[in-house]
Amino acid sequence: MSATGLPPLLRQRLEAAVGTEHVLTDAGSLLAYESDALTLFRCQPGAVVLPADAQQVQACVQVLHEAGVPFAARGAGTGLSGGLLVPAGGVILALSRMNRVLEIDVERRVARCEPGVVNAVLGRHAAQHGLRYAPDPASQTVSTLGGNAAENAGGPQCFLHGNTTQHVLGVEVVLADGRRETWGGPHALSDDLDLRGFACGSEGSVAVLTGLILRLIPQPEAVGTLFGAFADVATACRAVSAIVAAGLQPLALEVMDQRAIHAVEDSVYRAGLPREAGAVLIVEVEGTAAQVERDAAAVEALLGEHAPLQIERAQDEAHRLRIWKGRKGAGGALGRLAPDSLVMDGVVPRSHLAEIMEFVEEVAEQTGLPVANLFHAGDGNIHPHFSYDGRDPDQCARVEIASTKILLKCLELDGSISGEHGIGLEKQHLMESQFDAEELALMQQLRRVFNPADLLNPGKGLPMKRGCAEAFHRHRHLTLDEEFPA
Repeated sequence: MSATGLPPLLRQRLEAAVGTEHVLTDAGSLLAYESDALTLFRCQPGAVVLPADAQQVQACVQVLHEAGVPFAARGAGTGLSGGLLVPAGGVILALSRMNRVLEIDVERRVARCEPGVVNAVLGRHAAQHGLRYAPDPASQTVSTLGGNAAENAGGPQCFLHGNTTQHVLGVEVVLADGRRETWGGPHALSDDLDLRGFACGSEGSVAVLTGLILRLIPQPEAVGTLFGAFADVATACRAVSAIVAAGLQPLALEVMDQRAIHAVEDSVYRAGLPREAGAVLIVEVEGTAAQVERDAAAVEALLGEHAPLQIERAQDEAHRLRIWKGRKGAGGALGRLAPDSLVMDGVVPRSHLAEIMEFVEEVAEQTGLPVANLFHAGDGNIHPHFSYDGRDPDQCARVEIASTKILLKCLELDGSISGEHGIGLEKQHLMESQFDAEELALMQQLRRVFNPADLLNPGKGLPMKRGCAEAFHRHRHLTLDEEFPA
């Protein structure tokens, strides 16, 4: 099958399932689907199909399964690991039309949604009933619930409330051969096989999510937001450790370095952050009004023990939202620095945060490329943003080598190569560094139970053979000890 289109009979069958206007094969449409937000990897699909509901998804999957054509489900395309590309000639099932909030059950605090619902849209629906959906990735104004579940997305609030998997009660799925099932649900028995949990974080490689049953939690009585500005990132990290060691349980602990601060303050996301600071630590607490006042005062006292350049507390909701606009808009603001970016996703214990950030700075200097840091400090989940020009092979090589070095250092510090962005194509060459052969074989066996022909999102999340990597036009085949070009 060529990358320029589909066999006529296959196209006719897909058009019969979803309508002619919802099968896209023109060059302009396909170009928009050749990568996710990690533009380092690109591969143009043979077609993009936009089903309207679970029945249409099932019909399309049955057609593709019978034809032996690889396919993958896609939400908003905001993924950051190259996790939803298909080999040339494959098909993208774009679920953006499946965007309905079907039910908000206020009494049971449960929402039923289609996978194409944008995270923040569910938040607005829930807020009308005094409820909220806790997972809040920085991309929440554009990323979809199906994609959030597939990658087990996090976000600032997840320090207190947990990642997406803690809030997904059940999923409706279409398996790789076209069968439909429901895994979990609000009435699932505690001793049921937890296929719901298996789906979360599986990167769309075991089933296509067509519906989600989600846990909602009450809106807090009060919220307090403040930040401390420090001379450097290491000091901000030490302040994080002090807050946690004191037994406080903030909603969020977020760090931004000076390059990120400057990018934000030079953009439409400006939040009034101090440009002279080497780093800011944003802290949010929630609870009763008395509890928030007590915890915010305790946080202020701890920040004051670390030679802050400035401590500021949000005086009203508008001020609070402005601070968070700056933090969550930082990734977009950094787009001003270069045409492309690689946003990393390593994890270390909090006790090693200062050490890994010093290492990131060393590697960044070796690349000669601008690097900014903004990260979920409470979870030890780092997000270095490497800005580069994807048209320059030398710069592409530098960011891939830098990423490899930093993630291997995370493992050396008893961490992980991923916290919430997934493995995708970006990190599959590092899986053998974190897991042994038996563990990887078990992962492969589990995947084959649900996806035996590897047609559903093939080659993602696990080590690939060279031929598979070439199918995705990976820029290079990294060796773990590779050095930067001279």
